[in-house]
Amino acid sequence: MTDKPIIVALDFDSAAAALALASRLDPALCRLKVGKELHTAAGPQIVDALMKQGFDIFLDLKFHDIPNTVGSACKVAASQGVWMMNVHASGGEKMMAAAREAVDSVTAAAGKKSLLIGVTVLTSVSQEDFSRMGFGFEGDLKAAVGFFGELAYDAHLDGVVCSAQDLDIFKWKRKEFLRVTPGIRLAGDAAGDQSRIAAPADAIKMGASYLVIGRSITGAKDPIATLQQINHELSLIEQKATV
Repeated sequence: MTDKPIIVALDFDSAAAALALASRLDPALCRLKVGKELHTAAGPQIVDALMKQGFDIFLDLKFHDIPNTVGSACKVAASQGVWMMNVHASGGEKMMAAAREAVDSVTAAAGKKSLLIGVTVLTSVSQEDFSRMGFGFEGDLKAAVGFFGELAYDAHLDGVVCSAQDLDIFKWKRKEFLRVTPGIRLAGDAAGDQSRIAAPADAIKMGASYLVIGRSITGAKDPIATLQQINHELSLIEQKATV
């Protein structure tokens, strides 16, 4: 299991709300995700503010554009010092190669690497949804996940974003090829807008490297206690695996 496997999703519409929640967490226990909603509302300054609190930041903007534009955006993000960022693998190998080159150029200059991962198929997309999208793959969602994952791997990205239900596709990849898994819900939590979900322990057992958890922690009465409990459950899995 990777160090600090939990990434808490700060899906808020204001900097004040995000910073207030972050102040109730502990950077020794988790990392934080800044997505489109918060980044649009608060700007890149929110990333700096959260990093000043000691948190590693996953910048979840899912870049998807022509190679030059995506490369330039990734270079800016890497220069800001984010721990990890993502692009849509469906943008193609040339786009991902441009992103890789841009991130590596910052690493070469600054000596600090930002991780770069590729989004395969969103966890909000069900098999039924996918079949109606007309993407090909004979309507097979898992085939698409595998295809986009291969593109990300061939473009030398550091890993993929995928559902826990698709983790088996990447079991043969090297351990260093990260599997970042959204759609994580605790027992009794509503699925919300996610279709392919899993419990934290189950996702780790299936091979997830990092778990993106939002409302189950941010909506809890005591977020830090919930975070501690999940980390405890995951540590028990690691202990059993090493026995």
